[in-house]
Amino acid sequence: MIKLIKHLKPFTWLIVAIFALLFVQAMTELALPGYMADIVDTGIQGNGIENAVPEAMRASTYDTLTTVLDESDKAVVAGYYLLLDKQTLSESDYAAYVEQFPALANENIYMLNTDDKAAIASLDEIFTRAIVAGMAQQAGVPALPQDQKVRSNMVEMATQALLTREYEAIGMDLTGIQSGYILRVGGIMLLYTLVGAGSSVFVGFISAHVAAGLARNLRKKIFVRVEDFSNTEFDKFSTASLITRSTNDITQIQMMLGMLFRIVFFSPIIGIGGIIKVMGTEASMSWIIAVAVIAILMMIGIMLILAVPKFKIIQKLIDKVNLITRQILSGIMVIRAFNTQRYEEKKFDDANKDLTRTQLFITRVMVLLMPVMMFIMNIVMITIVWVGAHQVDAGTVQVGDMMAFMQYSMQIIMSFMMVSLVFVMLPRAIVSMQRINEVLDTEPVIKEPKSPLKFNGDIKGQVEFKNVSFRYPSAEDDLLKNVTFTVKPGKTTAIIGSTGSGKSTLINLIPRFYDVTGGSILVDGIDTRDVTQHDLREKIGYVSQKTLLFSGTIASNIRYANANASEQDLESFMKTAQAMDIIKENELGYEMAVAQGGINLSGGQKQRLAIARALAKRPEIYIFDDSFSSLDYTTDAALRKALRRETNNATVLIVTQRISTITGSDQIVVLDKGEIVGIGRHRQLLESCNVYREIAQSQLTEEELAR
Repeated sequence: MIKLIKHLKPFTWLIVAIFALLFVQAMTELALPGYMADIVDTGIQGNGIENAVPEAMRASTYDTLTTVLDESDKAVVAGYYLLLDKQTLSESDYAAYVEQFPALANENIYMLNTDDKAAIASLDEIFTRAIVAGMAQQAGVPALPQDQKVRSNMVEMATQALLTREYEAIGMDLTGIQSGYILRVGGIMLLYTLVGAGSSVFVGFISAHVAAGLARNLRKKIFVRVEDFSNTEFDKFSTASLITRSTNDITQIQMMLGMLFRIVFFSPIIGIGGIIKVMGTEASMSWIIAVAVIAILMMIGIMLILAVPKFKIIQKLIDKVNLITRQILSGIMVIRAFNTQRYEEKKFDDANKDLTRTQLFITRVMVLLMPVMMFIMNIVMITIVWVGAHQVDAGTVQVGDMMAFMQYSMQIIMSFMMVSLVFVMLPRAIVSMQRINEVLDTEPVIKEPKSPLKFNGDIKGQVEFKNVSFRYPSAEDDLLKNVTFTVKPGKTTAIIGSTGSGKSTLINLIPRFYDVTGGSILVDGIDTRDVTQHDLREKIGYVSQKTLLFSGTIASNIRYANANASEQDLESFMKTAQAMDIIKENELGYEMAVAQGGINLSGGQKQRLAIARALAKRPEIYIFDDSFSSLDYTTDAALRKALRRETNNATVLIVTQRISTITGSDQIVVLDKGEIVGIGRHRQLLESCNVYREIAQSQLTEEELAR
C-alpha cells in the first residue's frame, strides 16, 4: 500500500478534495438523526415549543412565575416583555393583538419583544428555574428525582406542558407553532440532505477520475518498463503473466481504489462521529454498539484469515488460464494436426476448475458475511428498542432520543459493514499491487551508459567480436566461449552451425537483446555498452528467426521501419525482397490487410515482408536470423542476388542452416558447441573444417560440392 501511495502523488489535490467532501458528507449525515429527534420530541410531543421562554403569557401567569424570582431576574424578565393593556394601546393595535391573543379581551398579556438569541438563552435559564421552583406541581409533575438525565427530561416535558396550556388559554395558534417548527427543522434537514447528496456525487466523480487516472498511469508505466526489458527479463515474466498484470491486476486496483475513497475513508469518519453523537445522546445504551462492533470485527477477522491466502493464489491461477489459452490459440493448427483437442480441452478444463474452485470458496465466504452482518444489525435494533422502551417508561430517555440513537447505531454498524465489504476486495488488490510492483521494480539487466558515447561516422557498419562469452542467467556453463571475429562493411558474413550451437544467441548480442558476460562487441570501433541502445539499434536492420508482422496493412508494416517511405520506395523494397507477387495477387495492393502476427500469410510471404521492412530502414548493418528458411531455392537465390545490389555498402550478417544460401558469402563463421571451429570462404572451409564439411555433405550432392 505504501508503494500505491507513491503512484497517487499526481492526484494529491484531488484526494484532498475527496477528503474535504467526505467530511462534509459525514457531517450532514450525522446531523440528521439529531434533527429527527428534535422533530419528534419538540415538534410532535412538545407542540413546537423549543424552550421555557413564553412567547406570550397572561398577567396572572407572569405574576406567578416572577414571584419565585429574585430582584435581578425580575428586572431581566421585565426588560424583555411588553405589557399589552387595553388602557395603553390604541384601538387599532388593540384589535390586532386581540386577533393574535384572544384572551387579551379578558386579561392583560405580557408579550416577548426580543429575538436576540443570547437574551432568549438567558431568559430560558431564568424561566426554567421559575417553573421548577413554582409551577412543577401545577404541571402535574411530582417531586423531581436526583438523576440529572431524568430530571432534565421531566423538566423539559413539564415546561412544554405548562406552555401548551398557557398558549391554549391565551388562544394562540398552537397548530401554526407546531407546523412552523416542523417545517423549519424539516427544511434544515432537506438542505443537509441535498448538501450531503451533492458531496457524495462529487466524491464519486472525483474518485472515479483518480482511480481511472491511476490505472492509466500504471498501464503506461508497465508498458514502458516492459519495453525496456531485455530477453533476460522476459525469461522471468511470461507473456501471459505480463498481460494479466497489465489488465486484470490493474482493474482490481482501480475497483479497490474507487471503493477505498468512497467507503473506507468515509466509514471511519461516520463511525467515529456516530460514536461521539451516541455518547452525547444516550451513553447508557452505548454498550449495545460496543458488543455489535466487536462481533463484526470478529467476523471480518475470520473472513480475512480464510480468504486472504486464496487471493494470493487466484491471480496465479488467472495467469495459468491465460497462458494455456494463449498456447492453445497460437498452436491450434498443430493441435488439430495431432488430434490432441481432447488433451488440450482437459488441460484447460483442469486449470479452469482450479480457478473456479478458488473463486467459489471466496464467494461462499463473502455470501456468509452479509447475512451474519444483517443478523447482528437486526439484533442490535431489537435490543435498542427493548432497552430504550424501558428507559422511555422510566423517563430517562425521550422517544426522539431513542430514535436518534437507533439512527446513529445504524450509521456506526453500516460503516463497519461497508468496510468489511471493501476488505473482501482489499487483499486481492494488495496482491495485484505486489505483482505490478514486481514488474515496475525489476531493473533491466541491460542498462544505458551513464556517459554515452556517439558514433563518429568514420567507420560505418563494422562489427567486431573480441573474446565474447555468454551465459544465460540460470545456466551453469557458458553457451558461447571466446568468440572472436570481425565483420567488415560492404561484406557478407554468414554464421552456420548445428542446432544449439549458439548462432541466434550470438547474433542477438549485437543489438544488445542480451549483454555479453565476457569480452566485448564493438560496432564502428565502440563497445556496444558505451552507446545508447537507441543509437545502436538505429544502425541495425533486424529480421528475426520468428517472423513477426503487426496487424494493419502491408504498407503500414513496411513503413514501421521508415514512416516517410514513399510509394516508389515501397515498390523498390518489395521488388528486392521478391514480394511483388503478394501485391499483384491482391486487388488492394499495399493496402491489403495483414492480420495480427501475419496469420493470413504464408511463412515465405511473412519472411519476404519482414525483409522488405528491414530494407526500408536503410541501415548500416543487416542481420538476417535464419530469414530465408521458408523460401524455395529459386526465390532464395533471386533474393540474395537482389540483396547484394541493395546492400553492397552495408554490413550483412546471415544466420542460416542452408549451405546454398551462404556459398557466395565473403566470410563464413562455423560454430560448434558455442566455439568457433572455422572461419573462411566456402571452398576453404570444405577443405579445412570438418564440421562445415559434414553440414555441406548432408545438404549438397557430390556434384554440387565439387563445383
